[in-house]
Amino acid sequence: MVVERTLVLLKPDCVMRQFMGDVITRFEHAGFKIVGMKMVWMNEENAKKHYTDDIEKRRGKEVRDKLLEDITSGPVVAIVIEGIDAIENIRKMAGTTEPKAAAPGTIRGDYAHISFSYADKAKIPARNIVHASSDKKDAEREIKVWFKDEEIHSYKTVHDCIIY
Repeated sequence: MVVERTLVLLKPDCVMRQFMGDVITRFEHAGFKIVGMKMVWMNEENAKKHYTDDIEKRRGKEVRDKLLEDITSGPVVAIVIEGIDAIENIRKMAGTTEPKAAAPGTIRGDYAHISFSYADKAKIPARNIVHASSDKKDAEREIKVWFKDEEIHSYKTVHDCIIY
């Protein structure tokens, strides 16, 4: 049992489509604890700190440019979530990155509907509702991009009393 912290971003399409409460409720009902949360409209400089140069090296400049376009297109709700195996479990709840491949019952499977191929042809970002840190290293780095230490809080929940 590993208690971890991870970063979740409710992307501009989630905010604009007013799914924030539904998505947050899913995490809370699964027993995860929100220890930090705020709404931010990212500028390009900070967005590049989140979507680093290594994305461009792995996936290409065009992909990174679309990610930057998406994350700066409207307000984002940034959330630090804590819980047992939070990184892996939150990613499972989010569903696969490409919305059309995401299973029903996942956040992307239920709320996102665009395919990468359609987005590429239309020259638009492939909006997929949420971002979830991919691993411990990314979670630690990403949390620092979005939150100061004093913006992250510790407290007990009912789940804590049952699990620990």
